[in-house]
Order: sequence, then structure tokens, then C-alpha cells
Amino acid sequence: MRHGYTNSTVGDGALVVKCYEGPEAEVRLRTESRFLRRLRGRLPVPRIHKITPTSVTTRFVPGAHGQDLLDDGRAAEVLGACGRALAGIHRLGIVHGDYGPQNMLFDPETYEPVAILDWEWAHPGPPVEDLSWCEWIVRTHHPEHVALLPRFFDAYREGGGLDVPAWDARHAAMLARCRDLLDFTVRREPGGGGEKLWRERLDTTSAWTAA
Repeated sequence: MRHGYTNSTVGDGALVVKCYEGPEAEVRLRTESRFLRRLRGRLPVPRIHKITPTSVTTRFVPGAHGQDLLDDGRAAEVLGACGRALAGIHRLGIVHGDYGPQNMLFDPETYEPVAILDWEWAHPGPPVEDLSWCEWIVRTHHPEHVALLPRFFDAYREGGGLDVPAWDARHAAMLARCRDLLDFTVRREPGGGGEKLWRERLDTTSAWTAA
């Protein structure tokens, strides 16, 4: 399926099968399945259909992908919805670990989230991790919408989230996550394309200043 990067994900319009690959695949599978079960009914997450030692199958959720909506000029609506949804996640005392429009499906009419995907990195942690990573996604993949990031932060506050950390703290969290993903790619394929990509992204992120 489109927008899948770390693992192999396929769907047929009724079910979606995610096969976990790379370092700690079994741990990430267990983490995702555990959070999908716990969060069902509390947050918009897909319903589990089947779990195997290497995959999780969920029910297909119809919706518009967040990154596609950003590309279609709906950044203000999507970023506002991302902020409100993230406040709901953080009120539960958890961090998604890979938060942003790249892992969300939305109602194409109301732009409200219908599914928050990819919980394999979820854990207890500081909210700045998710806040900074959503910002990183926009800065990296949708730089034309950086000026709309205040919509995301304001909606997070209004949705009951905590105070948004200052730029220095957000930037430090972005760099920490980039280093983690660089380490992941090195362990997955030393010297491979993923390692090169994340070294470049780490250098680029290091050079950023507040918008």
C-alpha cells in the first residue's frame, strides 16, 4: 500500500495485512497489537482481525490519507485535526512514536480523523516527541505548509494538550528521533540506501532554525 515505508503492507479493500520487517520486528508487532487492542473504543484505530508471529491484519478503514490531503491544499484542516487528535492521545499518557498526517486517515468531507495508524513505536514518553515529529514531517515532506504549523499547535492546546515546548526542545527531539532511525537503518542494512538517506536527513534537520 502507498505511504508504507518500514514494513510490507498490503490490502484488498476489506483487510490490511502488515508484515513487520527489520530489527526488533517481533517487539514492534507486539507493541502495535497491544496498543490497537487497548485503544479500541478510546481512539479511532483499526480493528484487529488476526495476528500471526510475523503480521497483524486489521479491518480496512476507508478514508483519505493525510499526506494526500496536504498535497490537495487541505493543510489547515488536516493540521488542526492532527493537533486535536494528538491532545486526545496524550491525555491517555502515551506517545504514538511516529505521529503525523503520514499515519492518519481522515473523513474527506469533515477532515476529522477516522483512523490513527502505525502504533508499533508507541510507548510512555514526553509529549514533545510526537509534537516535534509531526512538525518534522511537515518541514521535510510538505515545506510549503510550514507557515500553517501554528494551526497544529493551537489545536493541540485547545484540545486539552499540554503546553507546546519551545523550538530548542522540539528541535532536539527531532534530532534524537532522526538518530534513532539512522541507527535502525544501520542495523537493518549497514551501508544501504536507508542509512544514506537518514544521514542526509539528520544533517538537514541539524541545520534548521525556527520558522
